[in-house]
Amino acid sequence: MADKYKILAVDDNSISLATIEQALKEKYEVTPLNSGVRALQYLKKNRPDLILLDVQMALKDGVETLREIREMENCRDIPVIMLTSQSDKHTVMESFMVGADNYILKPFVVQDLHERIESLLKKGR
Repeated sequence: MADKYKILAVDDNSISLATIEQALKEKYEVTPLNSGVRALQYLKKNRPDLILLDVQMALKDGVETLREIREMENCRDIPVIMLTSQSDKHTVMESFMVGADNYILKPFVVQDLHERIESLLKKGR
C-alpha cells in the first residue's frame, strides 16, 4: 500500500483537533498541533501534503499563520483549507487573499471535508 498523505491539522481547541483526527486518521497520516506558532515550527522541518487551519487561535490566529506559511520558501504551494467557525465575509476574503485554497465552516460534514481534501491533493500530484 502507498504511503498515506500527510495532513497537518492546526486548532487550539482540543475537541476540534480530536474530531478532525478521528475523521481523517483511517485515510491520512494526521499531525495535530494546537497553535499557529507550533505549526510554523513544525513546517521548518516537515512538509505535509495539506494543512487544515483554524482561524481563531490564541497568540497567532490562522490568517496570520497562513500569511507566514506562504512566506516560507518550502511551504508556498502546500494546499491550505481554513477549517473554522468564522463565517464573516471579511475573514473569508482575507483568508483567500493571503493564500487559502478552500474554506470550510465548523461543524463540518466529514464527507465534505474528505471531498475537498481529495480535490486539492489531486491538483497537487
